[in-house]
Amino acid sequence: MGISASAPWYKFYGDMPRTLDYPKKTLYEMVRDSAERYPDSIAYEFQGKTVRYSDFLARIDRVARALLAMGIETGDRFTICMPNCPQALETFYALNRIGAVSNMIHPLSAPSEIAFYLNFSHSKAVLTLDQFYGKIDGIRAELEHPTKVLVAFIKDELPAPLNLLYPMTKDARKVPKLPKGGDYLRWKDFLRGASRISTLPEHPISYTDGASILYSGGTTGTTKGIMLSSANFNATALQTIAASGLPTIHGKKMLSVMPIFHGFGLGIGIHTALVGGATCILVPRFSVNTYAKLLIKKQPNLIPGVPTLFEALLRTDLLKKADLSFLDGMFSGGDSLSVELKHKVDEFLKAHNAKIQIREGYGTTECVTASCLTPKDYARSGSIGVPFPDTWYKIVTPGTEEEVDPNIEGEICISGPSVMMYYMDNPEETAQTLRRHADGRIWLHTGDLGTMDSDGFVYFRQRIKRMIITSGYNVYPSQLENIIDGHEKVLLSCVIGVKDKYKMEKVKAYVVLRPGVEPTEEVRQELFEHCRKHIAKYAMPYEIEFRPELPKTLVGKVAYRVLQEEANAKVNQ
Repeated sequence: MGISASAPWYKFYGDMPRTLDYPKKTLYEMVRDSAERYPDSIAYEFQGKTVRYSDFLARIDRVARALLAMGIETGDRFTICMPNCPQALETFYALNRIGAVSNMIHPLSAPSEIAFYLNFSHSKAVLTLDQFYGKIDGIRAELEHPTKVLVAFIKDELPAPLNLLYPMTKDARKVPKLPKGGDYLRWKDFLRGASRISTLPEHPISYTDGASILYSGGTTGTTKGIMLSSANFNATALQTIAASGLPTIHGKKMLSVMPIFHGFGLGIGIHTALVGGATCILVPRFSVNTYAKLLIKKQPNLIPGVPTLFEALLRTDLLKKADLSFLDGMFSGGDSLSVELKHKVDEFLKAHNAKIQIREGYGTTECVTASCLTPKDYARSGSIGVPFPDTWYKIVTPGTEEEVDPNIEGEICISGPSVMMYYMDNPEETAQTLRRHADGRIWLHTGDLGTMDSDGFVYFRQRIKRMIITSGYNVYPSQLENIIDGHEKVLLSCVIGVKDKYKMEKVKAYVVLRPGVEPTEEVRQELFEHCRKHIAKYAMPYEIEFRPELPKTLVGKVAYRVLQEEANAKVNQ
């Protein structure tokens, strides 16, 4: 349903406007606006410590001056290798304040990956925590240019008496002490440099200039640096607030558990919250138990997350008697939410007094994060919702720009203000992914398969690359996972293709059973019988393997490639 046709999804917008006003402002300027509107509101909470918007802005400006004193200039690249904590937020916005570009990476990345990211981005410096310093120090010989290392400490941001007790905790005792005289700068010493800079530049960059680099597999599965502008992030934030169905998110609490190196965590969990005057509850590390305790203690109103985050709701005993009536929105993205998992989470929410259902969205890092969301009061089974304001979707025949009819499967394409600038140093892949169609608009070819019905509701199938070909038939793992997840004893499943010399690939399923269900042969046969009723013979799993849990990527998606490599390695033995 391209730009040339009237958008059928508008009739499901309710009170949501079809188009929005987008201020010509940078990331920093949008947060400064929030600080001027809501100076006494809480910008973020970290381990019990709260910081008001006015104080947050002052902290950002101080870090900006310290960055200038450190030698970071407009246009420089600076890597943030941090969990969700205050120093990371302040540095992200301070870099934008002086016109530098943030390069966002996960601190749990392998040393060789960190070296790649630093070299690829030409970073002049990197910020990390003391516990990850050893990884940075160990790769200095692999770095292609001098890189300053700035080291922050969790205890510096803890309220009393936690800051005094933290060094005695088990986590703190595991961290090796920084070497004396090492080639690094401590955060407190870094901040002292701010006193040497009296003024900050007025307008170092435009809102359309590159602001931050995030990483994605892109459409071909190889790592690519995605250059995003302030305009991209701001559009995502304003669209998400409009699509939330809430008159305002000011004063709401956002559970910022998704990591900031990820578009979902940074674009929704942080920037959307701050643009709207909400409070970010910063969660540096996720676990099922801490998650449950946070929900009970902090009572967040808004929770963005990947499906495994919501599956965790069903696995913990701590929430059995919890009252979740404080929830105003629960948004799933980053991975496919099966119809059955949605049903299970919705039942859980209803049983715990929540007046909402989980709402599924869709997007790619190439457009920051979400660009499509289930309307507040109208869901369709299996649909990822309708496009955001000012955002257009259409489905084309893969490898072409030819739009298909409603309900016909093809490649999902997106056009709108959140679409990336380009892939860094990769003009060929950029040209393949961003294409100007006959309608004159630039369309992002996502590499994802999906359909759109005649009302404009979009249905995600899966990555084009994630397809199993068995005996000449195309098998889509996500469709099989939906069926397996539909069994009452199944909590979560993952379907992969395993190399086979006769069929090319054969289908294998990994299954996590619901709490209290024992992984017996009887249950396995029950699942096979369930599959036989709903799955074509050529697509039937040849094996069902029970696992207590499935491996996850750094952002909490099911790491199907890990399972695939493991299974294929056994075949090759």
